[in-house]
Amino acid sequence: MRSPRFSRTVVVVAITFLAMSGASTAAAAPGFGSSDFGTTGGSTVRFATYNASLNRPAAGGLLTDLQSGDNAQAKVIAEIVQRNHPDVLLLNEFDYYPDLAAAQAFSNNYLKRSQRGATPIDYPYLYTAPVNTGVPTGVDLNKDGKTDGPDDAYGFGAFPGQYGMLVASKFPIDTANVRTFQNFLWKDMPGNLIPRDYYGAFADKLRLSSKSHWDLPIDVHGRTIHLLASHPTPPSFDGPEDRNGRRNHDEVRLSADYIAGGTRADYIYDDKGVRGGLPRGAKFVMVGDQNSDPNDGGAPGPGVGAINQVLSLPRVQDPKPTSLGAVIDSAGETGHKTPPQYRTADFSDPEPGNLRVDYVLPSRGLQIVGSQVYWQAPGQPLREFMPPTVSSDHRLVWLDLRL
Repeated sequence: MRSPRFSRTVVVVAITFLAMSGASTAAAAPGFGSSDFGTTGGSTVRFATYNASLNRPAAGGLLTDLQSGDNAQAKVIAEIVQRNHPDVLLLNEFDYYPDLAAAQAFSNNYLKRSQRGATPIDYPYLYTAPVNTGVPTGVDLNKDGKTDGPDDAYGFGAFPGQYGMLVASKFPIDTANVRTFQNFLWKDMPGNLIPRDYYGAFADKLRLSSKSHWDLPIDVHGRTIHLLASHPTPPSFDGPEDRNGRRNHDEVRLSADYIAGGTRADYIYDDKGVRGGLPRGAKFVMVGDQNSDPNDGGAPGPGVGAINQVLSLPRVQDPKPTSLGAVIDSAGETGHKTPPQYRTADFSDPEPGNLRVDYVLPSRGLQIVGSQVYWQAPGQPLREFMPPTVSSDHRLVWLDLRL
């Protein structure tokens, strides 16, 4: 558990951050623990992403916890969601259940019930789909002499669906036109970075997405917004072949090429066989734990800075959300290039340290009203929920758009 760092240096950093960001009590309140942020009735809509770490080591574990209605972590995650009250939310690392059983249990037993006085939240529209994590390949991919380990699956996982994704929305999801990319083969990306010497003959059978990539058209007050959800593998936990760094790079590239559209996306096909990327002029919000900091994250390799493939697109806006908590909790870290106020994940010290890896990125033409990382500082409400051992090592990130 990370301890708050109370020092004169930290206080100076915090005051400087507030001055530079122009923060005031009124402006900062929504991200600092206030509740009642429902925006569906007006013209401002809140999108959010949160790697909630609602995963369990064995199949069925999450459903058991959520059906109880009394799981401590789920209560904390639900309160964080209630305090920020997004209209459209992506939860990463929410174990997949094909019948939405876990999603409904979380909604009914936690989100719809006030957590410590927070305003309950109801999402009439829930979406989930199969992911590659834990789906066995039958091949010894990590060369440990076994074929049934989590590293031998199409995406790292102990069972099919571990570390899945869930979208919760107050607005209708056009499920008939959802596009998923679970089965897209890595080899079919031109110029891919597959370490063929490492994977051998199985390289041509590898799926690119470690979980999946989704395009969910959402009807927001009669206007279609494409929610582009994904969760690339961390660019670590491998060897000199850099198989995860290379995969992270190409998973992020798939999103970049899909957003760019046109001939750049001609090679992309979805799970129904439909080819191409986003249509020209389509409005979108890309969300998810991309496991990629623009500048930092370990030894140089293809995975470091992979997110810049998206951030550099003319079609993408980067609101650069900030928090005071990240500034304080990153005090003492050295060697990082990304300023601490932008960081979204509380990773171990000294390596990789706190990083910016979670993103809510709208398309050009959508008006940004506000954006923030929900990382509370000492003295702010819900600070006690920030340690990774209590909730998650990631922070919820939200974006308000005026539509």
